[in-house]
Parts: sequence; C-alpha cells; structure tokens
Amino acid sequence: MVKENRYSSWLVASDIDGTLNNKRRKLPGRNREAISSFIRKGGFFTLASSRNPESMSKHYRGLELTIPAVVSTGVGIYDFQKNEYVDFMSLSDKSLETICEIRKSYLTLDAVIVAKDMLYVTGAGLWSMLYVLADNLTNKWIPDIRKVPKNEWGKVMFMGPPWRIRNIRRKFEAVPDKEFDIIDTSVFSIEILPEGVNKGSAVLRLADLLGIDRRHTAGIGDYYNDVDMLKSVGVSACCGQAPGKMKRFVEYVACHCDKGAVADFLGYLTEQKINK
Repeated sequence: MVKENRYSSWLVASDIDGTLNNKRRKLPGRNREAISSFIRKGGFFTLASSRNPESMSKHYRGLELTIPAVVSTGVGIYDFQKNEYVDFMSLSDKSLETICEIRKSYLTLDAVIVAKDMLYVTGAGLWSMLYVLADNLTNKWIPDIRKVPKNEWGKVMFMGPPWRIRNIRRKFEAVPDKEFDIIDTSVFSIEILPEGVNKGSAVLRLADLLGIDRRHTAGIGDYYNDVDMLKSVGVSACCGQAPGKMKRFVEYVACHCDKGAVADFLGYLTEQKINK
C-alpha cells in the first residue's frame, strides 16, 4: 500500500502519433492496459501532442483520462472534462507581423493558423486539406493570411514540399531578435510557436498546476518535436523507431511503437523509479 501511494507523485506525458498509437494509428492493447493500471494505482497520465483539442479528443477520451492534456505543441493545456483551456500561450504582435511578411514570399506553401477559437486555413493547396480532412477538423478557409483575425494565434504551421520548407525555415531563422521558436514536425512541415513554448514547458506548467514535483515528471515521444519535452522532464524515453540522435540523450529507449512503447516505459518507470 505504501508503494502504491508513490504513484500519486508522478506525472507521465505521452505523444500520440508513433508513440501511444502504432504506425497504423491504432492503440495497442498493451498500452491501454498499462495506462489503466498506472492510473488505478494513483498515477497521473496524460497526452502531449501537436494536435489541437478537437483532433486529440477521441484519443484522450478513449483512455478515460481525467487530468488536462498538453495540446498544440504546448501552446495550450486543455481540460477535456470542462471543454476549456486551462492555459493558452499566444504569439506576440511582432511575431504575427513577421509571419505575415515572410508568408508573402512563400505563397505556394500552405499555412494553418491554430488560434484559441478556430483553426484557420490559408492558401489553396493539398497539404492543408489533407491535414484538416484526416480528422475532419472544424476550420475556416481564408486565402490571405493577412485577413485572418489577429486574436490569440497559438501557432502557425507551414506545409509543403521539403525543399520549400527548408527555405522558409532558413528565412525564419535569419530574423533578428525574434520572439518565436521554430519546430520541425516532419520533412513536409514546420511550426512557429511563441518563444519558449513547447511540449516540455507545457508539461512542467501542468505539473505545477497539479502540485507535482518537476523531478517526478516523465515523458515519451518519437520525433524531433518531442525533444523539448524529453529534455525538460525528470525521466525521458523515446520509442525504438525514433531517430538515433534522440536515443543518445534519453534515459530509456522503449520498444517500437507497434509493440507497445508506452507500456514498456511505464514498466521501466515503475520498476526503476517508483517502486525501487
């Protein structure tokens, strides 16, 4: 009984795609069982994803979670029980001006604005439509990014061919005194977020809200947009299929996501940290 009480001092956050779910976007039964067991014993488990609340909802509710989740790459902390944000970080006015100005030179790329109240799609390309249709996301299409309402933009995603994405990334990197960060989400996309905002900073903010010691935070992911989270939490892990560079700095390398990487990590955490 004493050992079980130790679980309540831990917060574990997991990425969704390629981590919680397998490559076919299905939840391995092994992960479901391990998460349920961890929660029953008093542990806090949640999701930390680049997805917005609407896109995350079925994954969150399917696990019967109860604490808020990290959404939109750390821009928000969302309470799915109350259907409202607990916390939301917005891009600065200066950043919005820079984004709109750089956008002029890259009109062939799609840009999706994740605002607090709505998902705005700009451009007319295939990339953004695939993103929206994959989860049937509610959105407004406004071709010109300058005409999108400038109220509480959390992040902006640029999507397109890899060589064009590399070019626009270099353009953003060259901005002096920038008040935003750039995160690679795939070879076809980058995200522009408020400075210092990422999955890692959001997990720590959530830990503070829950009254959990930051040293008792743990996270698992599979790609470079998870790096900030894995470098921020007390115990870090990546899936077996993650890039080699990630495996060099995490504490634990779990199995491939198809085999139940989250269950693998929760087992390690229980044996080596909680019940040791």
